[in-house]
Amino acid sequence: MALPSHLQEELLEAGCDEAGRGCLAGPVFAAAVVLPPGFSHPQLQDSKQLSAGQREELRACIERDALAWAVASLSPLEIDRHNILQASFLAMHRALDQLSVRPGLLLIDGNGFLPYRNLPHHCLVKGDSRLASIAAASILAKTHRDAHMQELHGRFPQYGWDRNKGYPTAAHREALQCHGPSPHHRKSFRLLPEAGQGRLFD
Repeated sequence: MALPSHLQEELLEAGCDEAGRGCLAGPVFAAAVVLPPGFSHPQLQDSKQLSAGQREELRACIERDALAWAVASLSPLEIDRHNILQASFLAMHRALDQLSVRPGLLLIDGNGFLPYRNLPHHCLVKGDSRLASIAAASILAKTHRDAHMQELHGRFPQYGWDRNKGYPTAAHREALQCHGPSPHHRKSFRLLPEAGQGRLFD
């Protein structure tokens, strides 16, 4: 069953979501998507429930059919400066800054948000599995981030970012133990379970 496209009909809505909050390396990405009224796609759902191929197909559909969409990111350095939660919100702000249309209501995946300008917002826990606009944002954020991590893998193949995308897998942590952190690792994160916060950077 297709997800409902909108929460209400009076205001133009922008769905917002992020990708990469739980990663040890790479930027956090966020997307904002404004779908046309009545938009429907039978496969559109939370990006985590889709294969990489399905996400890429939906990305093309969203970027073609959305009234407006934008993707933005914050670097590991900015994540370390702001903390990951605030960085996620700021990445959403940057995506919203780039929209070619001005929404009247922001729909945010999760239970919190940093208010953006004077626009009302509504937070929805598991919103990416409840509303099409948030699901679309989750797909754009995920696919754009995965492509970025694939590019970084070409320069730092020892960490396996083509497979783990910067998430804390056992293989990623083994590579950290062997090679130490790269310039793209988040220094404020506990990179190794047995290491103290920031210990690798003393």
